[in-house]
Amino acid sequence: RFCLPLVLASLPTMAAGEEIAPALQDSWGDFWLFRFFVNAAGYASIVVPGFLLIQYFKRRNYLETGRGICFPVIKSCVFGSEGKSVHQDDGPLPPRAEPTESSTARQVFKLLFCAAGLQASYLTWGVLQERVMTRTYGATETDPGEKFKDSQFLVFMNRILAFTVAGLYCALTKQPRHGAPMYKYSFASLSNILSSWCQYEALKYISFPTQVLAKASKVIPVMMMGKLVSRKSYEYWEYLTAALISVGVSMFLLSSAPNRTVSTVTTFSGVVLLAGYIIFDSFTSNWQDALFTYKMSPVQMMFGVNVFSCLFTVGSLLEQGALLESLRFMARHSEFTAHAVLLSVCSACGQLFIFYTINQFGAAVFTIIMTLRQAFAILLSCLIYGHTVTLVGGLGIAVVFVALFLRVYARSRMKKRSKKLQPGETPVQKV
Repeated sequence: RFCLPLVLASLPTMAAGEEIAPALQDSWGDFWLFRFFVNAAGYASIVVPGFLLIQYFKRRNYLETGRGICFPVIKSCVFGSEGKSVHQDDGPLPPRAEPTESSTARQVFKLLFCAAGLQASYLTWGVLQERVMTRTYGATETDPGEKFKDSQFLVFMNRILAFTVAGLYCALTKQPRHGAPMYKYSFASLSNILSSWCQYEALKYISFPTQVLAKASKVIPVMMMGKLVSRKSYEYWEYLTAALISVGVSMFLLSSAPNRTVSTVTTFSGVVLLAGYIIFDSFTSNWQDALFTYKMSPVQMMFGVNVFSCLFTVGSLLEQGALLESLRFMARHSEFTAHAVLLSVCSACGQLFIFYTINQFGAAVFTIIMTLRQAFAILLSCLIYGHTVTLVGGLGIAVVFVALFLRVYARSRMKKRSKKLQPGETPVQKV
């Protein structure tokens, strides 16, 4: 009873102790921690009644006693229609066709197409993300303009388009019979929403290159989550590369540029938000990995997660009255509308390119392309938005990317070795 008023009263003081742009200091209601709790309360208003309904149907043994028009819907949402696959090898994707000599030119064209699609989608997405969250709209000689502050609305925009694309893809192509209870997607959806929200909010306090480097270090919490959630084991080289990545990121974060401005200062809020992004994103990937024990395709996973993401975000936005306010902001600034729509298009297309690349060439090639994308994203951000990187910071970036490429190389060697194992042997699981 007494803790909540104290926390709320301390928010303006905490915010004032950091170097935050004046636009972020309009009121304590704009502080990220308060917004986080408000958003979480909105999600809870949907999750709690849903949880109670699921428990009610399970206790009533509705699968045996239920009848009527709603029975198929409730069965699909609460119980599912199939059990888990017995063998872990029963993956959701069809076996990847190995390239033959006669189709070398075609495979090269496909690889270039995948690389170009991934680079174009995510580099454009990164540039627009930084533009939307760190720059003003409608600025003139007499008017400084205004910033867009509601990160949750951008998450909603991304998810509604991804939901539409995945739904159309599932409707137009043949997919495996879906058997997972729909409510299980809500866990990955919540963590995915929160990780995306933290990612957008972090740009108010830190530079984009810092965010990219922090994303590269998420292999460490992914390994920790893998041990906790999936009980996975790891090789010594995985711990070594994770340590190298953490060293490189630390070198970059601790290096001090001589001409830093307020917008590029790594504040305490930025570090906390990045940690939140990494933790939530690590949970998402491990929970989705566990869900793949049901027979489903990645696009079905994309559809299921985005269904709940749209439900949670639009519910929270409506409860706060933020949906109308964001739409009014779009009406005032047509440039923001174009940026938000293009941001969503790049996000949805990027997910489809991810699935296609992994299906055609495997995870190792995909990881190399995305690692190069991170390096290009840092370079592009520095060129467009004028971020400065010191010699020590540049060395830290190099250490991170060397560690990432070593990780890809070692994983490919281990995969080749695992194919030569005797039938009774089982390889160590990887992330």
